Amino acid sequence: MSGHSKWAKLKHSKGIIDAKKGALFTKVARMITIAAREGGPNPDMNFKLRLAIDKAKQINMPSVNIERAINRGVGKTKEANIESATYEAYLPGNAALVIEALTDNRNRTLASLRHTFSKHGGRLAKQNSVLWMFEKKGVIRIEISKSKSYDLEELQLKIIDLGVEDIKKEEDELVILTKPEDLERIKNALEKDLQLQVSYAEIEWFAKSPVKISPESQKKVDLIFAELDNNPDINDYYSNIG
Repeated sequence: MSGHSKWAKLKHSKGIIDAKKGALFTKVARMITIAAREGGPNPDMNFKLRLAIDKAKQINMPSVNIERAINRGVGKTKEANIESATYEAYLPGNAALVIEALTDNRNRTLASLRHTFSKHGGRLAKQNSVLWMFEKKGVIRIEISKSKSYDLEELQLKIIDLGVEDIKKEEDELVILTKPEDLERIKNALEKDLQLQVSYAEIEWFAKSPVKISPESQKKVDLIFAELDNNPDINDYYSNIG
């Protein structure tokens, strides 16, 4: 599937997580802050916050960091306010990119993005010039090896009965696509009714029509992605590269 989130990839490599832990802690703390501000500090009542805390636990973020991020979200600290922002861009090879940022300084974030793209052959785009090429979907990943010893075909039929949009096998995972509004319901059903261990759940931007680019363009794209990964203001990004 094209352009899926980098968060889904990071859990496969402990080395990557360790090397980027500082930046990851910043990114996840900001996710928790935004979620707590929007929906309150109780993860049992705030699905978005629960997903952010799940990410924090996957990268072994200390509980004190999680609590501090929640307190920041509900205004218990005097730190600078965190804002969410969506940017659109063209990559080398004329591929499209959607960037989700969580930042306490929009001017700094914008200047950093302009520098990254100008250095590697991309460019920022005007609002809504790229976003129409994408649509939002809920994405759930289940590691088959950590699930009950179901017959795979039987398991897929049980999952389809929950009302998912699609289900695919990728290596040792089942990847389930849902409507964004169905993500919480289906995640809960997988965990409680089918007793499955969900390793990833998030709403992502999916390209409606994936494109191919040349190997030369891909090298430049990889350099852009590396800088976005290391930029603490950038929460996630999605391309239409197939």
